[in-house]
Amino acid sequence: MLDDRSCYQAVLAKDARFDGVFFVGVSSTGIYCRPVCPARTPARARCRFFRSAAEAEAHGFRACLRCRPERAPGQAPMDAAAALGVQAWRRIEAGALDEGSVEALSRGLGVTSRHLRRVVESAGGASPLALAQSYRLARARALVQDTGLPLVDVAHASGFRSLRRFQAAFRARFDAAPGQLRRGARRSASASARLDYRPPLAWDALLDFLAARAIDGVEAVDGGVYRRTVLLGRHSGWLSVRPRPGRAALELTVSEGLVPVLPEVASRVRRLLDLDARPDVVDRALGGHPSLAPLVRARPGLRVPGAFDGFELAAALLLGSPARAAVLARRLGPAVALAPEPLRYAFPPE
Repeated sequence: MLDDRSCYQAVLAKDARFDGVFFVGVSSTGIYCRPVCPARTPARARCRFFRSAAEAEAHGFRACLRCRPERAPGQAPMDAAAALGVQAWRRIEAGALDEGSVEALSRGLGVTSRHLRRVVESAGGASPLALAQSYRLARARALVQDTGLPLVDVAHASGFRSLRRFQAAFRARFDAAPGQLRRGARRSASASARLDYRPPLAWDALLDFLAARAIDGVEAVDGGVYRRTVLLGRHSGWLSVRPRPGRAALELTVSEGLVPVLPEVASRVRRLLDLDARPDVVDRALGGHPSLAPLVRARPGLRVPGAFDGFELAAALLLGSPARAAVLARRLGPAVALAPEPLRYAFPPE
């Protein structure tokens, strides 16, 4: 449950700890923002607070063009109900409702559709269908503003069945045509996206973890940058991730072949790097233990890395103990070479 007074104090302070935890709608403008939005803070009487971007949109608010709410860090599950909600959200984000139904999604999660609706609405204040539309438009906006992809391709990559429906939904949500937000973006050999997180982030510790487990020919860590090759459906290419100086954000760059699936790549990278974590909550919990407190103070912002691809994680677990990271990386390298579809990109390059 949101506490309006605490939320407004966070907005006044532009407190990054609450970025993505809630969103603020401004009644005088009809726009909703992140708590860290650089715009002038509105009067308290004009503010309404929402648990998710989808909930704000369901109440008729449009996303801020300045702070871009779709870039906000997500929520990490805290209990069983929240874990189910996040699992459902992730499947919806990946397009489960672009073609399928809520009933099919609930069967896949092993719950009733009624229970699924209740959990999703409790977590984010919006129905599964409203959440799906919010994600479609967030994907579309990212592709419109961050790439030079033709609009018809943007529509299909975002989950819309026709260009007409895409343009109508886009204009209704953002009060602007896609071309007005494009700002002259052109097609190029790569595209970039900003991945915001809640500071602090122990980036060097993350890189050390990934470097020790890098799969030969697939991943590489060098000069403070993580790189890997990617195959998503019929799309293939490479990506790189590095810090953005002076911001609580990372810079994700993908090759031209991955531009149509940039939002999906960004979502997977967020999970790999645990960018939706709340380090203030984690550090406060661990810092209360007398043995852990010195370690927390020494390395604040540690994350729990995930996996870019579930199959890679399963293969690693089958091939040996996760503690033998270097051995696993060497074992997976030859396995990659045996794949029926050869890699078009390899790291490090030969």
